Amino acid sequence: MKIFDELRFGASGSIQTGHDREAGAFTEFEVFFNPFGYNPTDGWKDQLLRPRSHLGTSIGTSDSAATQVFTGLSWTLTHSNGIFTEVGFGGVVHTGNLDDWAEPGPMLGCRVLFHEYAGVGYNFDKHWSLMTQVAHSSHANLCDGPNAGMTRAGLLVGYKF
Repeated sequence: MKIFDELRFGASGSIQTGHDREAGAFTEFEVFFNPFGYNPTDGWKDQLLRPRSHLGTSIGTSDSAATQVFTGLSWTLTHSNGIFTEVGFGGVVHTGNLDDWAEPGPMLGCRVLFHEYAGVGYNFDKHWSLMTQVAHSSHANLCDGPNAGMTRAGLLVGYKF
């Protein structure tokens, strides 16, 4: 039985504007596990009933760029033409600005946030894929303080074991 289902790596950047924009790029790493028996050749209903779990990090390359460590569940729909769509939801811990106007980057209010993403990709073969995604992290006004959130878009290369 394999432990890892897929490994993804790539880069992203902030798509926010003004004071909430994070400068620099982010190095992205994600690992996927398959505890519920997801199979990309199953029908769409079975694919939705069997999410994969993920664990990842987004590493900032500048002072205003928060590093994130996130985890959650991912739902992938594989289409017959090699294209796949994916959404994920979970939580994140970050190193970003909480509530100081003097610090660069978005004010996030608390260290633990929700983390969600959506993406579209292409499977080149049974191992390699390329995916573009948009990811967002915020606290949904569930903790005190500002809630500017972090929104990033990027490109990831995947290797399925």
